[in-house]
Amino acid sequence: MASSTPKQQQQQPSNMYGATAAPPPTPSTQPNNLLYTSDAADALSRILHRFPPALSLPTRCSSAVTCPPVVSISDQNHTLLDDVLTASSQLGFFQLTDHSIHSRLARLAESESLALFDLPDDKKESYFPKNWPLGYEGADEEDGDGLGESFRLESSCSAELSLDSLLEFTGALEKLGLRIIELLSKAVGFENPIEEDPTRFHSLMWISEALPGNKPIMAGGFYPYIVCMQYQISYQKYSLLADSGWVSVLPQVDSVMVTLGDIAHVWSNGKLKKVRGRAMAHLGDANNKKNNNNSRCISMSLLLTLPGDSKVSSLLPKPIGGNDQEKDEQKIQTDGSTCREHEQEERSKFNSFCFEDYAWRAYHERLLFKDPLDRYRI
Repeated sequence: MASSTPKQQQQQPSNMYGATAAPPPTPSTQPNNLLYTSDAADALSRILHRFPPALSLPTRCSSAVTCPPVVSISDQNHTLLDDVLTASSQLGFFQLTDHSIHSRLARLAESESLALFDLPDDKKESYFPKNWPLGYEGADEEDGDGLGESFRLESSCSAELSLDSLLEFTGALEKLGLRIIELLSKAVGFENPIEEDPTRFHSLMWISEALPGNKPIMAGGFYPYIVCMQYQISYQKYSLLADSGWVSVLPQVDSVMVTLGDIAHVWSNGKLKKVRGRAMAHLGDANNKKNNNNSRCISMSLLLTLPGDSKVSSLLPKPIGGNDQEKDEQKIQTDGSTCREHEQEERSKFNSFCFEDYAWRAYHERLLFKDPLDRYRI
């Protein structure tokens, strides 16, 4: 970002180097370094204060690998709510265990997904025509995700291929994701907008093949979502871009990695942390000896997101209290005076926006170092 200079600057004489003008002093004759003068310090302070407070640059990925918080879906309801709220409000991600998705189904879905990358290019294009955000992306395309080839599918994907296990796996993840959204709404206290209404959400299965390397690459944009579900099939490390910066995580095998997206962040009015984009798998880690499939790695990410015509806004919790008559009752104080009780209503931290416009901008602008939600913050 370019820095702006102070508005008030000294005017230079018109005859700066004329016969009657003294030559400017050389640096050696200056009594003090310019950076240490009072005027320069004040000017620098004014410049720094002009930077927007919401600007945050993601830090480099830490070399330390974090084990995501473990949340058991089989816990009692109150314990489950507490665990989900703690992980979501502090980190924005966790790993889900004791779920109903069988590992055999996940491996069959992975096998069918790997077969997609072996198709000839013309078949990939014809079976999965590009209809943004759906379709096939080649590794050399400008608007790809920066991690090789990828497919973005929905439940009504090509009927010319046998993808029964992948579709069943997608449905199982979708059911689990809807359960997570229900828990989040109860834990934070907002009304679940997609409860019992299948037209209020959209599922997007994003299958991508990782390229060799151990760096957190996200050259392309990302698609906004509520929650993202990723089944951990093997011993595999991931990098994700949280609000605090890049984080390396290693979920348990057969767990489901859950990340909260920007839509959940807005719905909760900023109470829930978010992850920008999907968790990206590492490939080619020489220290990862337990992974027997280092030569090839794919990630299957189910994004629970919104239809394009949706409007996104903060879902403020309903005020807790009595009826209007009770709210208007006066309270007698010790000095005999009276006062009216007022409930402090929560104010929205975001302006409402059109999901389709936001999704297009978030995917194509590729503003890795700037949160695309900043423009909607109040």
